[in-house]
Amino acid sequence: MVGGTEKYTAIQKNFDYQIAQGNTHHWTWIDAIQMAMPAYAMLTQITKDRKYLDYAIKSYLWTRDSCGGGLFNVKEGLWWRDKNFVPPYKESDGKNCYWSRGNGWVYAALCRTMSTMDKKDKYYKLLKKDYLAMTAALEKLQREDGFWNASLASQDYAGPELSGTALFLYGMSWGVNNGLLKRSKYQSILDKAWKACASCVHNDGFLGYVQGSGDRPASSQPCTYVREPDFDDYGLGCFLLGVTEYYKTTK
Repeated sequence: MVGGTEKYTAIQKNFDYQIAQGNTHHWTWIDAIQMAMPAYAMLTQITKDRKYLDYAIKSYLWTRDSCGGGLFNVKEGLWWRDKNFVPPYKESDGKNCYWSRGNGWVYAALCRTMSTMDKKDKYYKLLKKDYLAMTAALEKLQREDGFWNASLASQDYAGPELSGTALFLYGMSWGVNNGLLKRSKYQSILDKAWKACASCVHNDGFLGYVQGSGDRPASSQPCTYVREPDFDDYGLGCFLLGVTEYYKTTK
């Protein structure tokens, strides 16, 4: 590892402390899966100590299956952001509330975690199953203009939104590049998503259609081409993650 162990020892110390507490019930909202799971997996990759990956998967499964009754709707292949959005909560049109960026964080986390693992690993197979379920759900929800709505299954706050779209572009591109998805089926979906993301870029590099901070589709609305989000670093990060992985599909 370039630069030596100083790059990760502080993180390792923190993770060791968390594991020692024996509590895998910290990830009470789905954004946390992206914030933590890939990092634990990378530490196992670096140290060869499986305890970090074991802890991450136990935490993931608690969020998936137990938190709020389980935040992953296996039947629909999408995630509720946290326990506050599990039914009977509904959008105004009666649809379930699946926040685009929240689902994008999980989708990206699955890819980034699987990237550290052997394909024969039992955890890889578990995450792959969820990844493919999400992919099947997401491909049906893409808009004609290439974007995904902020509320994935609802017409509430329908319209272009960059951060979720870019994360889905990343996840599906990663699937094509790693042989999990067929290029013949998904390249057209990716091309549309790329064009959608590219349409958000102003001449000076400013990114439009980035939903600001929040916890639901209704947060930081309206999301427009010219509105500056109250916290936009993740918008740029999602964009770069998505378009660089998409580029690999075109070579």
